[in-house]
Amino acid sequence: MSTPAMKPPITQSGPIAWVKVNLFGTIGNSIITIVMIAFLAMVIPPAVEWAFTNAVWMADNAACRAATGACWGFITEKHRFIFFGTYPYEEQWRPLIMMVMLLTLILLTLNTSFWGRTLWISWIVALPIMYILMQGGILGLTFVTTTQWGGMPLTLILSTFGIVASFPLAVLLALGRRSELPAIKLISIIFIEFIRGVPLITLLFMASLMINLFLPEGLSFDKLLRAQIAIIIFVAAYTAEVIRGGLQALPRGQEEAADALGLSYWYKMGFIVLPQALKLVIPPMINNFIGLFKDTTLVSIIGLYDFLGAVRTAGSDTVWRVFFVDGIIFAAIVYFIFCYGMALYGRYLEERLNAERR
Repeated sequence: MSTPAMKPPITQSGPIAWVKVNLFGTIGNSIITIVMIAFLAMVIPPAVEWAFTNAVWMADNAACRAATGACWGFITEKHRFIFFGTYPYEEQWRPLIMMVMLLTLILLTLNTSFWGRTLWISWIVALPIMYILMQGGILGLTFVTTTQWGGMPLTLILSTFGIVASFPLAVLLALGRRSELPAIKLISIIFIEFIRGVPLITLLFMASLMINLFLPEGLSFDKLLRAQIAIIIFVAAYTAEVIRGGLQALPRGQEEAADALGLSYWYKMGFIVLPQALKLVIPPMINNFIGLFKDTTLVSIIGLYDFLGAVRTAGSDTVWRVFFVDGIIFAAIVYFIFCYGMALYGRYLEERLNAERR
């Protein structure tokens, strides 16, 4: 007599099953879910009313004072100063084009399918064009000093070139700290530990006030360039420790196998060790880059007006000062969009590289 075949257990899938398992799978999860739903039900409707339903969108000071919602009219009135700072009003089309070019190149670079010679050539060609657009002085463009650069273009410049320029320096510092040459190892350790032990504000003050004192007479660096250098070395020191952690996490057998094949040090590091180590430290590196993007706000202490600095300056207008908080909230939303976008890309890159490794 044949026994009936056992039926496989019925598995549920779909959004309802996901909710049951993840939100109401246990008594504790059910309580937390109910509390969060009640909290969101109390918070979201008033927030929507304040931000949208009762908000004032036109640049009408009287209407803003009478309204019970947000005064986005402050952003409408001050948007050009907020986004472009003290850059000459009639020339603000130039930083706008520069931002479009820079963001387009960044998005293309983040897409691995565009990696290749054409992308490198695009960067090489675009960089001098963007610099000419911002500073002018040739081709009939009005000369604009870097002290007048501000707003979102300044934030993008400091953060983008801070990330790009700090990464190779961080790699060299991480390798130097693990070097078997005592002099190189000592220099790398002193550099990393000194920079990590000093606040970025201090480095910016030193860059702004002291760098020119050590240069030959008649030679000086632009204030923006000095601030950029301070940001680069600050981020490089922290990123170097992140990369060193990835190098130490990599099994020793990888380097031993490369040595057994007779590969040179730089070939071994560039094509075998570093690619694997960098995959392991994508989350902390993205965290460092997000921190850099937010830390660019500190340049306001040396007289450079980044995006947040421009918002704060716009809020000092006596007519609109009462709506200063609305401007800060708007700035927080913009920073969140950029930072969350970097976090999402880091997660995507990590998942893709892990899938390729499997």
